[in-house]
Amino acid sequence: MASLVVDIGNTFTKLALFEGDVLISVNQFPGEDDSQITQYINNLSAQRALLSSVKKERANWQWVLENEMPVDYFDRRMQLGIKNHYLTPDTLGLDRLAAVTGAAHLYPGKNNLVIDGGTCITYDYVDAGANYFGGSISPGVKMRYSALNYYTDALPVVETDAHFKAQSGTDTTTSIRSGVQNGIKHELEGFINDYKKDGEELNVILTGGDANFFDTLLKNSIFAPCIKIEPHLVLKGLNAAIQKQND
Repeated sequence: MASLVVDIGNTFTKLALFEGDVLISVNQFPGEDDSQITQYINNLSAQRALLSSVKKERANWQWVLENEMPVDYFDRRMQLGIKNHYLTPDTLGLDRLAAVTGAAHLYPGKNNLVIDGGTCITYDYVDAGANYFGGSISPGVKMRYSALNYYTDALPVVETDAHFKAQSGTDTTTSIRSGVQNGIKHELEGFINDYKKDGEELNVILTGGDANFFDTLLKNSIFAPCIKIEPHLVLKGLNAAIQKQND
C-alpha cells in the first residue's frame, strides 16, 4: 500500500511517497506554496497519509488532501516503539520525535545520536533499548551568521563557506567564518564525545539541510567512522509511524 508522509517545517514542506519501507520519491516545496502542493496531491496514487507540522494553522492544500484519502496527524501518543522519558512530552517537537523514531527503526538495537542541521541544530539520543530522554537545541548555521550582523553595527552578513579550513581568520569576514564554522565543529565534536561511552558503539546520524556541511566539518575527526548521513530521516520516521499504526 502506497503511503504519503508530509513534514511541514518552518521553511519548506516535504512530501514523500513510500511503498512499505521503500522510499519512492521526495518533493520539497516552499511552505506557503499552496498551488504547487495541491497540483502534486491531485496527481498522487497514495491510499493514506500522515502529516507532521510545526505550524498551528492548516494550509488550503491540507483540506484538498483530506478529500483525496484518509489522513492522520502525527502526535506524541502514536505507538512508535520509542520509550519517551521526556519530562514535558507535550512540548517535544514532532520533528525531533520523528527523527529518533526513524533512527531506532533504521538502526534497531544501536545507540543513535541524531544531529539535525536546520534552522536550529538539534541533538537527540536514543539508546539501544529505544529509550529517549531528551536532547539539546542550539542556533543553526544561518541563524548564527545572521545574529552577528543583526545584533551589531559593524559586522557584515557573511555566507557559509564549506571550503574554509583555517583555524583563525585574517580579516573580519574570515574571522566570522572561523567563529561560526569552527565553533559548530567544536560543538559537534563535544556533543558526540559526551554521548560516545567507552566500549559502546555509537551511530552519529546527520540529517537536515546542513547534514553534508556537518559531514565536511567532521570528516577528518576521530568520529568520522561513526557517521551516517540520512537526509530523509524525519520522513522515514513518519513512515515507520504510519506502518506501525496500520500493523
